[in-house]
Amino acid sequence: MEHNILVVGGNGLVGKTIIRILKSRNPQVNVFIGGRKGGETDHHLKIDVTNPSTFQVIDDKKISLIILSVNDKSDHILQFAIENGIDYLDITKPTPDLVRAYDMAKNTNVKSRIVFSSGWMGGIVNGLAKTLAAGSSDIQEVKLFVYYSVKDLAGESSAHFMAENVAKPFIRYEDDQQVSVKHFLDSEKFDFSFGIGSRQAYNFDVPDLYILNQIEKVPTVSVKMTYNSKFITWLLSAFQKIRLFNILSLKERRMIFGSSGTGDQSVFEIIVKTKDGVEKLSLQSTEGQAELTALSAVLHTEELLKSIHDNKIYFSHQLHQPFSLLEKLKAYETIHIKSSR
Repeated sequence: MEHNILVVGGNGLVGKTIIRILKSRNPQVNVFIGGRKGGETDHHLKIDVTNPSTFQVIDDKKISLIILSVNDKSDHILQFAIENGIDYLDITKPTPDLVRAYDMAKNTNVKSRIVFSSGWMGGIVNGLAKTLAAGSSDIQEVKLFVYYSVKDLAGESSAHFMAENVAKPFIRYEDDQQVSVKHFLDSEKFDFSFGIGSRQAYNFDVPDLYILNQIEKVPTVSVKMTYNSKFITWLLSAFQKIRLFNILSLKERRMIFGSSGTGDQSVFEIIVKTKDGVEKLSLQSTEGQAELTALSAVLHTEELLKSIHDNKIYFSHQLHQPFSLLEKLKAYETIHIKSSR
């Protein structure tokens, strides 16, 4: 069967990385690149997510799977995929947008695989958490700790999300109760692996908070992050405490969060508490967050290519057997994983 895959946002950092990894692992698939300006080859398609009239080319090229790696706030691509029975994989949505899109999709007649993959690093945290317990029903608490380096290569979307939302409260969960918190507050000391050491980590909003509690029914979920620079981490916390973010313009906030380096490691750690004790899984991507996010998207895509999954709505970790996902990640040369009780 011929597989025609379209990467919308394929000219961006993560989109380009998805295409590179996907082609290297699956040379038999046809990959098309969607962008607002099109391109010089037949595989470059002019697609503007804000203008559905540009979507006709998706039908013309008989696209069977759309990978969305650019922000589509109005969900035009999602609606097009549902209406035309095209598989859909979205790695872009912050929590509020994800909840809205999921609610919309649930109220439609889905005739394809609709996959939301917007959790941290392409939605793999929730699957990896399951490897630390017999099943999600056994998990009492999940803590995610994120190490974010300003030296890492980063696209615009994460910086724009932080700029737009840093002054707004978001939700974490404690005993199935919603707790309203803000970024860069509620410090917790954590000893990071891979030579990073002890750091103060602060509140951070990622879709895994919603997914773990609302979908996987984990009663207590929190996410905290630290920057590679202890000074930057402390400074952002100080800005939040004095409410500086509330008076800065969006442009000024984007200047604060918009830096992108030439490359650095990305690390996250999952702490899972069950009735039997506490276990930890630590993951390092030596090539950074773009590489790991793109690899995750490719692993989800490869599951969809098997055509063993029914037409319905998924969160990306639901496509995988947890230990199979773990082994695939371990097999990738730039990823290192260790776990401990």
